[in-house]
This record gives sequence, structure tokens and C-alpha cells, in this order.
Amino acid sequence: MRAALNRLRRRRWRLLFFRTLFGEASAGALRPATRLSPTVCIEHEGALALADDVFIGHFCFIEASAGVRIGRGTQVTNFVSMVSHSTHRAVRVAAGLSGAELEAVVMRAPIVIGERCFIGPHSTIEAGTTLGHGTLVAAHARVRGAFADFAVLAGSPARVVGDTREADERWLAAHPDLQSAYQRWRQGLGS
Repeated sequence: MRAALNRLRRRRWRLLFFRTLFGEASAGALRPATRLSPTVCIEHEGALALADDVFIGHFCFIEASAGVRIGRGTQVTNFVSMVSHSTHRAVRVAAGLSGAELEAVVMRAPIVIGERCFIGPHSTIEAGTTLGHGTLVAAHARVRGAFADFAVLAGSPARVVGDTREADERWLAAHPDLQSAYQRWRQGLGS
């Protein structure tokens, strides 16, 4: 009896509070296939540009004051942080210690994420990061910098540890019916 009651409670909770929302508006256009969890925290929403078919999971934090652009088909899993500015130096270098103005030590730069990327859970995407199309970010990675298309990134700080095309080849060999769609997408990227 107790288990049935708990299942009912969880089902109600999910329907009311953790239901993924479809049809986000971004950059002046409706994105009908974009899905955001209601637990996503977005600061400076006007500077966030989402393409269509983007998924952003539960408990993500997106700080977009310097701009964040997420490409079509990208999946951002749960507990991911994207921060387009950082004051990590300011607490040590600002007025209290050096007399410097706070703005002089704040790092501010846009984040650009290409098409069909995957951002693993508990990852941090820092200011000034550019991820190429088809990039995979492993769980718990701390990403800063520019990375080419199809990179596999892991670690803290993140480093290139592979190429998603190698895994794609193995997967497409097992699913040849998807080969033509994959090739059309790659040609559309110019790679």
C-alpha cells in the first residue's frame, strides 16, 4: 500500500513540477521542438539564443550576461552550469586589496555551442568557450577555450580525448539506415 502511495505522489509531483516544457521562444522566434526543464535557472535570458531541437535538463544554471548561443539539436544534461562571466579574480584583486576597479578584473565573454553537441552532467562551460559541431563533453568536465568540431572533451580542465566521428562510424555500421541522414547533416556543416 505504501509503495503504491509513493508512486502516486511521485507521478503527481512530476506532472506538476518536473515536466519538461516544449516550445521555447528564443531570439524572436518560436522553437517548437526545444525542451527545457522547469528547474533551469537562466540569468539575462535576453542574451540567450537557442536554436530549435535543444534539450536542457533539470537543475542547470545558465548565466548569459555576455551572451550564450546553443546550436540546433544540442543536448544539455542535468546539473550543468554555463557562465559567460567570472569574478573569480575579483574577490582577490578588486578594490579591497589592490584599488583596482571591479570591472577591470571581471572576465566576460560569450559562449557558443555548435549543433548536435552533448554536454554531460555536472559539467561547467566557462566564459569565452566555443564548442564545435558534434562535440561531446564528458560528465564533470570544466571547459574553457575553443574546440574544433567533433571533439570529445573530458577532465578538469577539459582536454580533447577523442573524436565523435570514430564512435559515430561504429554506431552507423550497426544502423546503416541512418547513414544517409548523418552524411546530409555533415555536408550541411561543410565538414
